[in-house]
Amino acid sequence: MSSRNDASAPPPSTPQEIVIQEVLARFDAYARIRGARDSVLAASRVSPREEERAFDDLQQAISRLRTVPR
Repeated sequence: MSSRNDASAPPPSTPQEIVIQEVLARFDAYARIRGARDSVLAASRVSPREEERAFDDLQQAISRLRTVPR
């Protein structure tokens, strides 16, 4: 059964909430990549390029958050 008409369903997310969730997801990804940078397990290591890309993605998400209407 669909939960669209369910009174207990959360209200739709606002544009600001959506961007905040994106920033949190990008930060989490960057933190995981940064933590794996110096891993003793070769399979867990990441390249500097991957770390840079994750950081750039985080910066872009933060920029979008700064410009989203409140």
